[in-house]
Amino acid sequence: MIARALVVFTRLAIGASPQWVGQGPPTGQCIYFANHASHLDTLALWTALPPDLRRQTRPVAAKDYWGKTAVRRKIALDGLRAVLIERHAGGARDLLAPLSEALSEGDSLIIFPEGTRHESPEPKEFKSGLFRLGQRFPEVQLVPVYLDNLHRSMPKGSFLPLPFLCRVRFGAPLQVGEGEDKTTFLTRARKAILELR
Repeated sequence: MIARALVVFTRLAIGASPQWVGQGPPTGQCIYFANHASHLDTLALWTALPPDLRRQTRPVAAKDYWGKTAVRRKIALDGLRAVLIERHAGGARDLLAPLSEALSEGDSLIIFPEGTRHESPEPKEFKSGLFRLGQRFPEVQLVPVYLDNLHRSMPKGSFLPLPFLCRVRFGAPLQVGEGEDKTTFLTRARKAILELR
C-alpha cells in the first residue's frame, strides 16, 4: 500500500521515466549506483525499475535521517524496505555489514557512492563502499545510473518538488576487474555515470 502510493506520487511529481542505455533491464542481482543531488533520488530510481525488479531492490539510507521520525521510519522500512545504515559509527565496526547481509539474502541494492547529496548534477568523488561490495560479491552486477534533472526538481534544502520531468538512465553493468585497485575502479565507475548524461 505505502509502496504503491510512493510510486504514484513519484510518477505524478517528476515522471521518473526509465531509459535503458545499451541493453534492457538486467536479470539477476544488482547494485544500482547513482549520482545524488536530491531527496527524490531514491524514489526516482526505485520507481523507474520494472515492478519485478523493484520488489527485490532495497535502497540504502542513512539511519540518522530516515530513522528520526515515525513517518520517515514507516516510509523507509514499510514502503521502501530500506537498509538503514549508521553514517557516523566509530570504532572497528563494518559499516557495510547491513548491505552485505541484504546481498547475502538475495536482495538488490540502491546506493549513492558519494555518501551525501551535492548541488551539482555531476557526481563528486566516490567513497570506497561500492568497490568493497564489488569485491565481496563479484557475482552481483554493478549498474551505473544517471538521475537527470533531479537536482532541479528538488535540490538540497527544498521541501516540495518542482514540476520538472526527470529521466533515470541505466547503463551497462560493471564488475571490479581482477587485480583492479580501488582508485582505478571508482574512477571507472564514476565515468560510467557521467557517460550517461
